[in-house]
Amino acid sequence: MDTRRFLIADSLSDGAAYDFTWSSLDTAPARFAHTHDYYELSLIERGAAWHWVNGETALLNEGALLFIRPDDRHWFRARRRTGCRIINVMFRTESADHLVERYRDDLAGRYFWTDSAMPEVHQLHGPRMERAINTALELQTARRSLARIENFLLAMMTRVVDYAVTGHAAMPPWLAMACQAAQRPEVFRRGAAGFVAAAGRGHEHVCRMAKRHLGISPSVYVNTIRMQYAAMALGSSDQSISSIAHDCGIENMSHFYKLFRAHYGVTPRAYRTVHARNPVQPTGGMSLARTQRQPR
Repeated sequence: MDTRRFLIADSLSDGAAYDFTWSSLDTAPARFAHTHDYYELSLIERGAAWHWVNGETALLNEGALLFIRPDDRHWFRARRRTGCRIINVMFRTESADHLVERYRDDLAGRYFWTDSAMPEVHQLHGPRMERAINTALELQTARRSLARIENFLLAMMTRVVDYAVTGHAAMPPWLAMACQAAQRPEVFRRGAAGFVAAAGRGHEHVCRMAKRHLGISPSVYVNTIRMQYAAMALGSSDQSISSIAHDCGIENMSHFYKLFRAHYGVTPRAYRTVHARNPVQPTGGMSLARTQRQPR
């Protein structure tokens, strides 16, 4: 298949920092693939699409959010049975370079800046999907300024995508569904066995494909979700640590403490001490005493 290179100068008006489109994809196969001299963020807003990228084809379902790099060679077409509506935002490489330089600790090696052969894709659903659509649609009528696109990208990467299902564009649909299912307590409580059951494939095949597309084993993937759940409970409730561990599906407290420390660098008790403070109604007298005026 022939490849063409698209230039951002052909799409942006003078002074614009980005371009926004919200359109329905054709079901006909593409006549050529393309690369570009800009970055793209694409969201499957409705339906599903076939995405050919860097030699592989994957079915993208509603809620798929793609971080497409300039040299990714790709094309889309709508799935005939469902059709597809897609939101696409293109922006200059200078904007991406600025963001990753300024926020390197948070962004480097992720999103647009991976070394993987495939672009990164996140599967959104529920409130995260709604937030992504609303955040993207704000760009449609806004002045297409540098501040607006940078604010949008940071919001998508730090408020929408965090803790979403992550993988590569060629991830099999059944694996993406297993990742999505693993967010539910009734699945992650069962550990890797719950993930494999949700995938509906043999254990060895699931492990092999998880390693290929996620870079980690099902066990590590599920334990990450468990620890995120534990951290949220520690910071937002007075539930006992042993009860939280039980809710995560971990009966061995020594193992729970080991996993939590590996993820957050501190014990669950220390994490709660830092993150459960209430700055509006502090329970300790020391901080209050420091703010009181002394009589003159």
